[in-house]
Amino acid sequence: MIAFGWGFGVPTGAYTAAPLSGGHLDPAVTLGIAVDTGAWGRVWVHLLGQMLGAVIGAVIGAVLAYLVHLAQFQANVRQTGTTEEPTPTLGVFSTIPEIRNPVANLITEIIPTIALVLPILAFGLTKGLGESGTLVLIVSLLVVGIGLSLGGPTGYAVNPARDPGPRIVHTFLPVPNTGTSDRGHAWIPVVGPLIGGVLSGLLHNVAF
Repeated sequence: MIAFGWGFGVPTGAYTAAPLSGGHLDPAVTLGIAVDTGAWGRVWVHLLGQMLGAVIGAVIGAVLAYLVHLAQFQANVRQTGTTEEPTPTLGVFSTIPEIRNPVANLITEIIPTIALVLPILAFGLTKGLGESGTLVLIVSLLVVGIGLSLGGPTGYAVNPARDPGPRIVHTFLPVPNTGTSDRGHAWIPVVGPLIGGVLSGLLHNVAF
């Protein structure tokens, strides 16, 4: 269900942002395009917008929509004194690895990012897809496929903006006893997708 939720969310954001920015929602994709084409002029604008958008989305979606529910959940935890998860609310905001192994977690983020960004760059060579609007739909299905097949080990950020902003919001969440924000893992869902995006741009530039 999470994978389909992400997949259905992609076309909404992409179709909305397309007239303004070309649909730049992911810094990994933005970097991949810049590395491939050499067009760096508006990269910083896209990156800033993506990071701010993630923070705003976390505040609106997770805090305003779920704050009462999170508070009640924490109250129930305090009453029972038990919970199955060590960080019971973090998963609403950020990714959590199934097994904590920095090297394996980093690789697990790099691979699905390449699986996302490299096809997007290749799809761009087919002008008819972009003109018909089919490209966004195909990318949405690709996101679902990545989530279902590669999403388990780390929660598949595949987007450097997807994790740090919401994790910061979780840190300042006005609910007591929300658990750690797991800062030790926070760099992996940022660095991994950035590496994947750059590698995708280099691979596409060489191969195509």
